[in-house]
Parts: sequence; C-alpha cells; structure tokens
Amino acid sequence: MGELSPELMDKLTKVCLCKGIPRSTMKKAILEGADTLEKVRKATGAGSGPCSGRRCTPKILELLENQGKA
Repeated sequence: MGELSPELMDKLTKVCLCKGIPRSTMKKAILEGADTLEKVRKATGAGSGPCSGRRCTPKILELLENQGKA
C-alpha cells in the first residue's frame, strides 16, 4: 500500500481537536482570505471548543506562517 497523499492527510489530520476540524478546512479558509488567527477561527469555528483554542492556536499560526500570511 502506498503513502497517503498530502490532500488526504490534510483531511485526516485534525487541527482543532475539540471541534474535529481538519487541516484541509483551515487551509481552505486561509486560501479564501482568512489571513489572521481571528479570521481563521471565525471562518472555521476553531477555538470555540472546551479548550478555548489552547491546542489549535499554535497549529493555526503555523499554517498561516507556512501560507505566507503571518
């Protein structure tokens, strides 16, 4: 069996564990113009779970940085 494609890994990798939001959703929001942490949170619902973004915030910031937005 071959390796999983990056696109499939993005769908399977949860950035916001509380809400079950995958990396693919975060990347889509960023590509559609969410260029700050707050905009990504608003577009995806991330950070509104029980941990209040303590787990997903660093991951979102890393995605923003990797997309050249941070």
